[in-house]
Amino acid sequence: MSTRAATAASLLLVVPMVLLPAADAISGSITIAGNGPELPVIERLVRAFEKGHLGSAVEIRWDLSSHPIDIVKSGEADFAVAGQTDPNLTAIPIAWDGIAVVVDFANPVKEVTAQQVAAVFSRQVTRWSDLGGPEIEIQLIDRPQNQHIRHSFEEALGIVGQIPKSAKVIRSDQRAISTVAGNVSAVTYASLGVVLDAVKYGVGVNWLIIDQVEPAKQTVQDGRYKLRRVVLLLKRKEANSAADAFAAFALSTEGQTIVEEMFIPYAPPEK
Repeated sequence: MSTRAATAASLLLVVPMVLLPAADAISGSITIAGNGPELPVIERLVRAFEKGHLGSAVEIRWDLSSHPIDIVKSGEADFAVAGQTDPNLTAIPIAWDGIAVVVDFANPVKEVTAQQVAAVFSRQVTRWSDLGGPEIEIQLIDRPQNQHIRHSFEEALGIVGQIPKSAKVIRSDQRAISTVAGNVSAVTYASLGVVLDAVKYGVGVNWLIIDQVEPAKQTVQDGRYKLRRVVLLLKRKEANSAADAFAAFALSTEGQTIVEEMFIPYAPPEK
């Protein structure tokens, strides 16, 4: 796979055609657009898909400042990796991801309610002492409006449009997490998979328990942990055999095994 950095916040990956003798034949190219933490999983799905499908070629367009849904609507991409549906596009859910609320390791606050998280990010609560923490002001680290983790976070908490514009905005999960590490006043939210990796490799942060439920694979999948987002592939509604084959692969046993490396295999919400 060849990689070319367009800007510091923009990445274009082109995955060349891979030919293997024992593979399903399918012709056509696919372009996948995104802007979130799903890139490593999409890369792995693409590599495995190309190995198993003769004649396939997949381009990945990953730009943290882009609007992937608009790119698909314009015809420049076949798939948008997104977290919300669009009435003009077909939505294919492939994974669940928890949205972890992240604080510095030294912050004594370990458990809160969803209502308290909503109050913090809408600035109804401004000091950690109101949550049993130190007598310091809470510093919000927010995410860009174009990224679906923010949309899902606001929607789950019922605070759409209420996060103040004064909050510091950081584009990537990794940078948001590293900004909180070492800063007891700060709080952010990020993809659970990225947070778990950060903790595993020694970054000094903790995730908060929400409504007495810890963010984990099982609690996210069964819905007990309420701060979660669905990972969708959005495509235009007209038939496209190559795109349909990729979507089917992402939902196959092999594809879901790859998805599980970072996210949680998709299961419909329980009624």
